Amino acid sequence: MMNRNMLKQAQQMQARLAAVQDELAVARTEATAGGGVVKVAVIGGSKIESIEIDPEVVDPDDVEMLQDLILAAINEAMDTAQKLAADKMSQITGGMNIPGRT
Repeated sequence: MMNRNMLKQAQQMQARLAAVQDELAVARTEATAGGGVVKVAVIGGSKIESIEIDPEVVDPDDVEMLQDLILAAINEAMDTAQKLAADKMSQITGGMNIPGRT
């Protein structure tokens, strides 16, 4: 059986986790590719907020390069968001794996 102190600690941890999840849901991460010619902003680690493309990189004869730059920037922004989430969660859980949490 859990004593009251352990139950209280578990409830406090759950409240901190919920607060961090709320914070992460609106966290904005950015990444660039091609030396900054493509810039992507991601909200909450799962929604692309914006994509900026420098007109100088738009070459109708090399669309594949532009596509690669966009993918690279998106993937980097998503990776940054996932690392941010993992860091914030591990600050609360002390590295403990909690089922159902990101």
